[in-house]
Amino acid sequence: MALQASPFPNGFVAGVHAVGWAFILPCFWFLDRLIAVCKSTTLERTQRLEQECYLHPLKVFFGSIIFFILFLATAPLAFLGFLLWAPLQACRRPFYYHRETPSSPEKEIHRGFELVGRASFSFATANLCLLPDSLARFNNLGHTQLRASAIGQRIVQGVCRPHIRIFVDSPSSCGTLSPSNSILPTVNSATYGATDRQPQPPVSHHPDSAVPASKSSSDVVCVPCDDTEETSAESSPPLLNSNQNSNQQGRSGHRSAPRALLSQGLRQQDDVPWEVSSLFPADIDILCLEEVFDKRAARKLTDVLKPVFGHILYDIGAYACQPPCRCTSFKFFNSGLFLASRFPVLEAQYHCFTNSRGEDALAAKGLLSAKVLIGQNQKGKRVVGYFNCTHLHAPEGEGEIRCEQLNMVTKWIGDFQAANSLPDEDVVFDVLCGDFNFDNCSPDDTLEQNHCLFEEYRDPCRAGPGKEKPWVIGTLLEQPTLYEDDINTPENLQRTLESDELRQQYISPPVPAMGTPLVYPEAGQPWIGRRIDYILYRENSIAKRCRTEIEEVTFITQLAGLTDHIPVGLRLNVSMDSESADD
Repeated sequence: MALQASPFPNGFVAGVHAVGWAFILPCFWFLDRLIAVCKSTTLERTQRLEQECYLHPLKVFFGSIIFFILFLATAPLAFLGFLLWAPLQACRRPFYYHRETPSSPEKEIHRGFELVGRASFSFATANLCLLPDSLARFNNLGHTQLRASAIGQRIVQGVCRPHIRIFVDSPSSCGTLSPSNSILPTVNSATYGATDRQPQPPVSHHPDSAVPASKSSSDVVCVPCDDTEETSAESSPPLLNSNQNSNQQGRSGHRSAPRALLSQGLRQQDDVPWEVSSLFPADIDILCLEEVFDKRAARKLTDVLKPVFGHILYDIGAYACQPPCRCTSFKFFNSGLFLASRFPVLEAQYHCFTNSRGEDALAAKGLLSAKVLIGQNQKGKRVVGYFNCTHLHAPEGEGEIRCEQLNMVTKWIGDFQAANSLPDEDVVFDVLCGDFNFDNCSPDDTLEQNHCLFEEYRDPCRAGPGKEKPWVIGTLLEQPTLYEDDINTPENLQRTLESDELRQQYISPPVPAMGTPLVYPEAGQPWIGRRIDYILYRENSIAKRCRTEIEEVTFITQLAGLTDHIPVGLRLNVSMDSESADD
């Protein structure tokens, strides 16, 4: 059944809901401003000192009085609106669905499997902290609406750039060339930029040409070197397209990335090509965002991203009181999840965690599962993918709650796929991502690190329970330092993350177990920090003759100064044996 654009069953209910929210909004906004005027970010405090502005105490004093009076004046109207708004949440579907009609149906499908039986898929996840402005300031982030527009524009800038592959004839004698650093313009401002400019629609993502699974925006740059050493007996192919297998067999028997990938800024370690990039990966197929709690910010993001991602689910979650076994306690905020996809969304389902506690119980955190249409294979069989995103319980020291939520996630994903799988289709990827709120190095997170979820889904950054691979970088920034010079621009943050010494100053350290002193890192091990943002994938749930290889893992610095998390990207290369079409 096709997804409905509105979460309400008919226009009348939607209209009553809109009237109720219109009555609530002024009171809510005045309360938000009342708190925000009293809470400054470190950036604002620094700017006041530099400008020698001493009027701020007067602004706080009179602003607090004015907003408090306006809050009291609009409270009766808000109460009336609440009486209209709250009962309607029981019949509300858990998300809005925006579909941007393409100029041609061909632009929404990937023809890689149809043409050559292989394709590359790119995913990214980011926690944006788009809370109401007053609450975001407790995380040292303000101006939620401006940040939402700026974040959307930066994502579009990165995603719509040409997917350039640079081939270096001799990597040993030529330096690393990264198109994200040396060729393309980037946003350097630590502030929120020009938020009134809208992005231009991108070029078609999936071309109609017969180039094997290659994106239309991909380019190849060949850089010869004169001082090459001994040449190989077998010459390397001069050109590599964007979907070429990045984990080919190397001399040592391990899979290694092609030189075109390594010369783009990627590095190879533990069979995983990885990169710290100042731009979002080009041609992201599915984007998962967390903590998009503010409704206006979600609409701003949708408006900016919709020329690129034609299918968007936002305002995901439940509000107010829900029927038993769906959500516990009154929900003031939605789940904060936001899903943007280039591919058509065939089915989507949301579940709310039933064991939330404390401040986390105010939000309808849960799991969103989606089934997307990729295209068809060489025999005309439909090709689909599963994508799941979640945001787990936040407070430290409550691993039992997160483990229960991981149990729910595992069950709900299985139920969703069992209910929506069809015999005449091939599943080519099954991805789970989001903010898990635990890492793989903190002694305090030992319970979650050993959860059976990691036996089903593969984490490219994980060497084992409690042990990260040596190249991994933490994704949680220290909030008080968000606007310091070393990390306030994408380029500066990129350089900082690549330095072990600098990274320790800005990435959150591991959490020790209660009553036990922290010894970190162990002797001879690198300093990594807390990586709480994950992209996982599994292979036992996809078509039997599909093979999945990691093309690249990316730590993205493009949102420097706009959020307290480092976005993560994953590109998978999926190949399908020709015989699989006969199954």
